[in-house]
Amino acid sequence: MANSKRILVVDDDQFMRTMLVEQLPELEGYTCVGAATGAEGIKYASEEYFDLVLLDVGLPDISGIEVCKTLRAKGLLAPIVMLTAADEESDTITGLDAGATDYITKPFKLGVLLARLRAHIRQFEMSDEAMLHIGPFGFQPGQRTLVESGGDKTIRLTDKEAQILKFLYLQGGEVVSRKDLLGEVWGYNAQVTTHTLETHVYRLRQKIERDPAKAEILLTDQGGYKLAT
Repeated sequence: MANSKRILVVDDDQFMRTMLVEQLPELEGYTCVGAATGAEGIKYASEEYFDLVLLDVGLPDISGIEVCKTLRAKGLLAPIVMLTAADEESDTITGLDAGATDYITKPFKLGVLLARLRAHIRQFEMSDEAMLHIGPFGFQPGQRTLVESGGDKTIRLTDKEAQILKFLYLQGGEVVSRKDLLGEVWGYNAQVTTHTLETHVYRLRQKIERDPAKAEILLTDQGGYKLAT
C-alpha cells in the first residue's frame, strides 16, 4: 500500500512554494507539485489526482477564491486548504463559502500546518470520495473500483469486498482479526461465520493478486488480515 499522499501547492511566493514543496516530502513523505499561478493550479488539478490542495488567496492572475470555486465546479472533492496573509473574518467566510475546507493565516508555524493537513487527509480518507492507493491500484470506495496504475485495467468489486479493503486500508498495515473484520463489515449481530469472510478474501485475491496463492497485497497474519505497506 503506497502511503505517499499527493499535495498540490499553489502559491506565487517562490520562497513559500519552494519551502513547502521541499519540506512536506521530507517531513511527511508527501509527493508535492508546485504551481505559481491560479491557471497552472487549475490545470494540474484537472489533469492529475491530488489528496489535498494548498491554495494561496493572493495569486497574480486569478484570485485563490475563484480558483477554489473553479476546482469545486470541476468536481474536485479533495480538501482545499487556503493560505492568506490577511486576517479578516470576511476573507475566511468568503473562502469557506467558495468551497475551501480550511483557512490558515500567514505566517504560520510549519508544525501546525502539518497537523492540519494530516487531519484533513485522514478525514477525507474516511469518505467514499477519496482515492486510496493499494499496491498497484487506485481504490475508489464509493465507486467500488480498483484502477491499475496507468489506467489500463479497472476491477469491479462487490460492496463487501470494497468494505473489507477500505477497513483494512484505514488500519495502516495493522493486523485485523477475523472477528473484528466480520463485525465491521457484516455487523456483530449478523449470522455469518469466518468462512464467509474467508470466501470474500479468496475472491478478492483472485482479483488483485498476481498469484493469489502467494498473496503480496492482502496478507494473512496472526489469525487475521492486513494490507501490505
